[in-house]
Amino acid sequence: MASRRAGEKIILEGRVEVNGRAARELGAKVDPVSDKVSVDGTPVRLKRKLYVALNKPPGYVCSRSDEHKRRTIGSLLPGEWSNLYSVGRLDYESEGLIFLTNDGEFSLRLTHPRYEVRKKYVATVSGRVGPEITGRLTRGVLDAGETLKAERARVISANNSNSVVELELAEGRNREVRRMFASQGLEISRLVRTQIGKIRLGELPSGKWRTLTEPEIKSLLSSR
Repeated sequence: MASRRAGEKIILEGRVEVNGRAARELGAKVDPVSDKVSVDGTPVRLKRKLYVALNKPPGYVCSRSDEHKRRTIGSLLPGEWSNLYSVGRLDYESEGLIFLTNDGEFSLRLTHPRYEVRKKYVATVSGRVGPEITGRLTRGVLDAGETLKAERARVISANNSNSVVELELAEGRNREVRRMFASQGLEISRLVRTQIGKIRLGELPSGKWRTLTEPEIKSLLSSR
């Protein structure tokens, strides 16, 4: 019906009724199964919680709208899911696994640094990446006053032109993977997020989505 702050205003104005009686006490608890809640006489029903995995293509922004008229990941979903928002971000040119939900607690659990939910990325990098560089990335590099650190880093393939490197991160700061390689004088030509917690991108085609299963949701809420 409203944001939390707007909801408090609605309650204080006496517009909310619980079981036919005005409810003016902020923080009052109701049982969503047995109690009947209405606003301005209109019944309020539980919103179905949705959890969606999307393979974000490059060239899309992780928002519902964009002032620069760029394509948004919301346009890849059914129109009736306009209340879903991305869990974290992938930058405009990055691609791969991202979740969308209308469950704020789920989103917080996956994005707050204290929970340290691991995420894996595969980066295609210009030039040869060797053990000395992956070692620096796992020890931590300084960029713009921040220490950026990979929990794990391994070279999948490397030659004098390009290297493919897999990184595992626990925090996910803004453009962290790109900044880490830039600190070593290396530029990323392709960046794909392949895993969040225990959920892998797998064979999900670019631009396509699927709903998460109950076991997958539980694994994410308990993962590090």
